[in-house]
Amino acid sequence: MGLREQFTEQMKVSMKAGTAPRTSTIRMIMAKLKDIDIAARPKGIDKVPDEEVIAMLRGMVKSRRESVDLYRQGNRAELVAKEEAEIATIEEFLPQQMDEAAMQQAVDDAVAETGAAGIKDMGKVMAALKTKFAATLDMGKAGPMVKARLSA
Repeated sequence: MGLREQFTEQMKVSMKAGTAPRTSTIRMIMAKLKDIDIAARPKGIDKVPDEEVIAMLRGMVKSRRESVDLYRQGNRAELVAKEEAEIATIEEFLPQQMDEAAMQQAVDDAVAETGAAGIKDMGKVMAALKTKFAATLDMGKAGPMVKARLSA
């Protein structure tokens, strides 16, 4: 079952269960996806692939995490709770992320595969990681790992 079908299915489940915050978050996801699909139409794409949907979901989580930080600074506990609930719902649709050890192994393998010798080869290593592990690797965390590995 693709992500789109999961959104629709979970929307139905959530509406039947009467979980308004969850239903609202799934509606938000579906609305954002519709906007991305519409933006892709001039390129001849009717529905963006799951990889782009995953990138969209990651972006949604990232912006909410930034909001959580700001709300914490402003002592707005109710808004922090709302954003964290949205993050939890969005993350349900994301593939399981690699743990620290698996990320380190993936970085080591990518460095070996690309023959990277120094920091100037960081782009090659990052490209290799993105190609191989786009769905399960947090590129934001991988960057510093690659940099540390190539600086050593």
